[in-house]
Amino acid sequence: MNFTGTFWALVPAIVAIVLALITKEVYSSLFIGIIMGALFFTNFNPVAAFEQVVNGGLIKVLSDPYNVGILIFLVVLGAIVALLNKSGGSKAFGEWAAKNIKSKTGALLATWFFGVLIFVDDYFNCLTVGSVMRPVTDKHKISRAKLAYIIDATAAPVCIIAPISSWAAAVTGFVENEDGLDLFMKAIPYNYYAIMTMIFIVATTLLGVNFGKMKKCEEAANNGDLFYGQQVVNRETSYKEESILGPGKVIDLVVPIIALVALCIVGLIYSGGFFAEGEAYHSFVVAFSNADASVGLAMGSMLALILTIIYYLIKRVLSFTNIMSCLTEGFKNMVPAILILTFAWTLKAMIDSLEVKTFIDGIVRSNVTTMGVILPAIIFLLGAGISFATGTSWGTFGILIPIVVYILSAIDPQLMIIGISAAMAGSVFGDHCSPISDTTIMSSAGAQCEHLLHVSTQLPYAGFVAMVSFICYIVAGVARNPILPLIVGVVILLGGLFALKSKAKA
Repeated sequence: MNFTGTFWALVPAIVAIVLALITKEVYSSLFIGIIMGALFFTNFNPVAAFEQVVNGGLIKVLSDPYNVGILIFLVVLGAIVALLNKSGGSKAFGEWAAKNIKSKTGALLATWFFGVLIFVDDYFNCLTVGSVMRPVTDKHKISRAKLAYIIDATAAPVCIIAPISSWAAAVTGFVENEDGLDLFMKAIPYNYYAIMTMIFIVATTLLGVNFGKMKKCEEAANNGDLFYGQQVVNRETSYKEESILGPGKVIDLVVPIIALVALCIVGLIYSGGFFAEGEAYHSFVVAFSNADASVGLAMGSMLALILTIIYYLIKRVLSFTNIMSCLTEGFKNMVPAILILTFAWTLKAMIDSLEVKTFIDGIVRSNVTTMGVILPAIIFLLGAGISFATGTSWGTFGILIPIVVYILSAIDPQLMIIGISAAMAGSVFGDHCSPISDTTIMSSAGAQCEHLLHVSTQLPYAGFVAMVSFICYIVAGVARNPILPLIVGVVILLGGLFALKSKAKA
């Protein structure tokens, strides 16, 4: 039986996701999906399947330079976070924030603003925002699930509408025979999922609306249980007294974080050729477009770690022995995220070997011209489904955007732009929700929230925004301008939230 290039190529990922949501155990669920993919690829030859899992899966993804760079970034950032905790910087920042950020609303909006501010890369956003804002949200009894949602919702959804980001570079790379950056810029006003997500966070915060499992998590947090009874690695808050070894001041957190942000940006533009000479030189914007996020983030974070160590030694914040112990502690804290990422990458490798792109390409090309004005809405749903099942928005871009450009560029350029935006928006929605997505995994790690709790609590929130976005794309297919669909979407979004608020009071 032939499993490649057919619907069977998606089955391993679907099984892994369903098992994870049912059993609440992500490691075994991912591994079962990996085994199933290998068996399909080898037509149920057990020896060949085992070799495929090890050689074509685990070894392949762990020897991939891009993946290795991301793992280095994770480990180094874990070490920096451990240093911030041990120095007392996190505790001092939490105390400062408690005095200056007076309410839960202020803490949530501050987290949202910081997430929007760090728009250059989603991986960087997920881990940095969590590290900085955990002391603040803990002080105001905001659940780790809510923190994880805001981190996740200000990662990919912000990057996909930021022209200077690693995501803009990825999207423009999938556009052939067109000005990719120009199309990306024109598509931004039509990216309704990203725009509505930003509005949704602010609106729910100001209105004090929580629903679904998130509401239960917030009620538990008000009673002191930030984790909703879940067991996670390093459950203690960032500023737990017995973990502090230094005299810690706010400046001891601010300096390393500023260094981390600045040096990671420098690393990204360095990898894109900003500091090169001659023909290899690229301008700031072009350098971002050409940036290798893996190399840039790994280099930037390592330089920031070295600078932090030197800074702490000069100020005598921590002894050299305590600083070195933070390196291993930071690595240990990142092990769960690294393991989930490794399994998720391996599952994606199994799906790729089954030629899932061929299957999806055939479906889209055979139906795209018959969809008419509802085409953007259909593309949005396709992007969401593919991204959710495969756990990758970039991979989904690579499938859908070339198809949309190829078919619509000559027929209807305006609909092509809306279709590109719908593909990006749907891909980000699916990636946002998928338990096997890199950014979902890293958001859980950044918030120190149990992974599947984060997935289950954010699904209703992301799903609500996606429903509104779907309606926006139906309107956009008819109106062919970005303003009217946005107005319709905002009205529906706010109307729904006011309805939920009234229902909660009743």
